Amino acid sequence: MSGGVMTQDGALRLRMVRTFSAAPGVVFQALTDPVELAKWWGPDGFGIPRVESDLRPGGVYRIEMQPPEGDSFFLTGEFLEVEPPALLSYTFCWEDPDPDDRETIVILELHDDGTGSTRFVFVQGGFATAGRLALHDEGWSQGFDKLEGLLRA
Repeated sequence: MSGGVMTQDGALRLRMVRTFSAAPGVVFQALTDPVELAKWWGPDGFGIPRVESDLRPGGVYRIEMQPPEGDSFFLTGEFLEVEPPALLSYTFCWEDPDPDDRETIVILELHDDGTGSTRFVFVQGGFATAGRLALHDEGWSQGFDKLEGLLRA
């Protein structure tokens, strides 16, 4: 389940809730280990040639994304909260952003559902425009679909 919402403060935020068929520790590793992250990150057809990550509050990350056609581009940010296996938050900023882009905050919550699966809550915001929110909704949805497939394998 996903969707964009406008909060009381007028910010545009993307929220998704999923259940992954793996324990929170396994999901957290897939979200944070550079080798695992490169297997599922990004929209369909995109490759991830390189992930650099210093997984600690104040640490930074940089992800190279290779679209099906064209030059690679990068996103970067800083980890704000790292509490394995329950919580991860970080800033998200495109290098050389589109004029409608601005830095957003990503919050990932992982809850043990008691059956060996993880209830996953994702929030990202605040977006400058509904169009940029929709673009991220599509990209995250496709990436999380790939992650779900990897966790089931």
